Amino acid sequence: MRKWILSTLVAISLASNVGCMIPIYSGDPVRRGKQLFYTSENLRAFLDEWERIWFLDQPTHLTPHSTHGGII
Repeated sequence: MRKWILSTLVAISLASNVGCMIPIYSGDPVRRGKQLFYTSENLRAFLDEWERIWFLDQPTHLTPHSTHGGII
């Protein structure tokens, strides 16, 4: 019975501390909005950088229509 109560208390204490102990964003709503905006802009720039690294931003040389290629 003692193990059951102890395990329940441990589970409750761990469930209440889900996430980081120190918040990543400020508690001030105006400052937090700026921080979220900067974070989202950085993620958007990261996607552009990823496409540039893997040459996904280059124009395609494929034709928009499928062609047969053989003699008909």
